[in-house]
Amino acid sequence: MERRNTFGKEEHLCGKTAIDELYKTGECFFLYPFRTQYKEVPQESVPVRCLVNAPKRRFKHAVDRNRLKRLMREAYRKNKHALCETMEQAGTTMQIAITYSGDKIEPQSFVEKRMRKVLEQIIQGKDGANPEQRRQGAERS
Repeated sequence: MERRNTFGKEEHLCGKTAIDELYKTGECFFLYPFRTQYKEVPQESVPVRCLVNAPKRRFKHAVDRNRLKRLMREAYRKNKHALCETMEQAGTTMQIAITYSGDKIEPQSFVEKRMRKVLEQIIQGKDGANPEQRRQGAERS
């Protein structure tokens, strides 16, 4: 079956209560330039729901924040398949919030490479690596 690189509305994490719950109880790690929160949740219609954001504190101009979010969505869209397959095999779903924490806008190739590493970290964390190992792995990257 041909897989499609899409990031439709049903895959977007939205809703104040869902987002607040993710930030309160989800696991967190940092891998420059992304700070990632993730949490397994009961079965939903899609295997992974994702939220991307860029802080107004660091990027004052909306055009810069929009550019960053566009880069992040594109990188996620292209590289999400391994995570989605892992979640489907496990029969669970996951919510993810990815925040851009860098000080400058990085090129698309760098953002995509780091997004791949972030998704790999999430898969490793889901497979049972303890948080200390994930932290050490993020520091080495």
